[in-house]
Amino acid sequence: RGETTRGGFSEQQLFDRALGETCRTLGYDEIITYSFISPSYYDKIRLPADSPLRNSMKILNPLGEDTSIMRTTILPSILEILTRNYNYRNKAVRLYEIGKVYFARPDGMADEPKLLCLGGYGGGMDFFQLKGAVERILAGLRISDVTFEAESENPSYHPGRCARVYAGGKLLGVLGQIHPLAAENYGVDAELYTA
Repeated sequence: RGETTRGGFSEQQLFDRALGETCRTLGYDEIITYSFISPSYYDKIRLPADSPLRNSMKILNPLGEDTSIMRTTILPSILEILTRNYNYRNKAVRLYEIGKVYFARPDGMADEPKLLCLGGYGGGMDFFQLKGAVERILAGLRISDVTFEAESENPSYHPGRCARVYAGGKLLGVLGQIHPLAAENYGVDAELYTA
């Protein structure tokens, strides 16, 4: 005799699976990157020295400088993978990641929200194609009252090809072309787009 428990997916797992399916339907391939990054990654994306995103949790016993802090943004991670694909001479790439970021709390622990990040280049990728993908994903999640507002102050993005995304007045994220100087930091001369 014995007891069995019913298996299945949690609500979060079902949500992540549905979100991933939508991204794959739009032609994006999933990536999974490490949550440990190098502090130098913030310089590569041109994050200002006084940005609160630089307040990362430090690893007490890191394997090396490249994995010494917990990320507060997924942007450097996806740009690393886009760069790797570009260096392998892949002509067109569409990637997505549903990953965690880590924000320190006063009690020494971390808040660990999950974020979706899209990225790509080539194959007709431009601001409007990326914006369309974001709109389709938000519609699939039944998020309404979505608005886009031009963004010209984010140093990681091209000032004329960047927008903030809002739903019901709440900021959801930023999308657009990576600033040419940031792309240059990665050794890429193609137009990179992320959301």
